[in-house]
Amino acid sequence: MASELHGEYKVHGGKLVVVDCSVSDGRLDGVRVSGDFFLEPDEALDDINAALNGLSAALPATELADAVTAALPPDAVLFGFSAQAVSIAVRRALTKATSWVDHDWDIIAPTILPTAINVALDEVLTEEVGAGRRNPTLRFWDWEEPSVVIGSFQSVRNELDPDGVEKFGIKVVRRISGGGAMFMEAGNCITYSLYLPQTLVDGLTFEDSYKFLDAWVLAALESMGIEAFYIPLNDIATSQGKIGGAAQKRLSNGGMLHHVTMSYDIDADKMVQVLRIGKEKLSDKGTRSAKKRVDPLRRQSGLSRQDILGRMSETFANRYGARTAALTGEELAEAARRVEDKFDTPEWLHRIP
Repeated sequence: MASELHGEYKVHGGKLVVVDCSVSDGRLDGVRVSGDFFLEPDEALDDINAALNGLSAALPATELADAVTAALPPDAVLFGFSAQAVSIAVRRALTKATSWVDHDWDIIAPTILPTAINVALDEVLTEEVGAGRRNPTLRFWDWEEPSVVIGSFQSVRNELDPDGVEKFGIKVVRRISGGGAMFMEAGNCITYSLYLPQTLVDGLTFEDSYKFLDAWVLAALESMGIEAFYIPLNDIATSQGKIGGAAQKRLSNGGMLHHVTMSYDIDADKMVQVLRIGKEKLSDKGTRSAKKRVDPLRRQSGLSRQDILGRMSETFANRYGARTAALTGEELAEAARRVEDKFDTPEWLHRIP
């Protein structure tokens, strides 16, 4: 007899979806979808179950969701869940997708390191998690040198003003993820990286994965009196403006990097002398100056940067049972090697002129 499988998925901001099923000859069998969602008409639940029964257990989440959508009657209303949510619950039942609680999480406290080492560590630790040599990890950055970290696909010439870079002694490095430039001085922002297996976001769209992976930090901000939300694709904002942005990189070995930088107390005058922030970039931001886009956490929370970091770490640990960890000597040595061979070379920095 085929063993009974069980999967659950809580929709971000929505309802719980539960799938019970078994697998017979490589195909889904006895599928039963349940949960605290709302669905009209009632008979649509039978359509969902029937659509999933008999499908190959090897199908990706996208194809499972497509099958559910195709089977729904035209007048069906799904409230608090979606075909995508059902597919994720199926994948979790099949252990193809994982949840936060399926993993042992580590937290690495802020450690002052050269910015190039911080960028190299993102590549090293993502590989280590993908290879199963390190637990999924939350790492907070720290640094001393004034820096700009540009996205993987940005042009140095287009993004930076060389006069401002020279005037303020800015260290410029390129990271492995896409997205925009980060202006970073010691103590002026909060940056963290999540290193995780891609199974955690299996079935989620790229847009949904951003919100999903940062739900904990939005909760931490809320506990400090800051009502933050996501503006697709990757901006974190409050009613007073943008406070941060996220970026991601997925590796072929199954590891994934998700990192965020949030403004704490940025010198906006200096920032606009270093970065070329043009009118086109600001055209969809509802503002006429780059300075107005910087809305520091210090002013909105009234807390020190250290207090905010502590609250974020505490929130993550309480939610996911994370434990304090440290960088290993081997990881730091490998990061230093990659700085020399890649991240601090003109070939990498100027790979896009």
